[in-house]
Amino acid sequence: MRRRRPRDGRWIAGVCLGLAEHFNISVTLVRIFTVLLGVPLLAYVVAWALIPSE
Repeated sequence: MRRRRPRDGRWIAGVCLGLAEHFNISVTLVRIFTVLLGVPLLAYVVAWALIPSE
């Protein structure tokens, strides 16, 4: 199963939604952990560039 950034339901780039779908967990949890853990903007941009869109 390949990681993809879905087009529907995404907020900015779909990185959190794509990871949530890949690991079969709530996108809300992924977004909360992203903010609470302070994921750097650079890491988000790299994921955006590496994970293909649907």
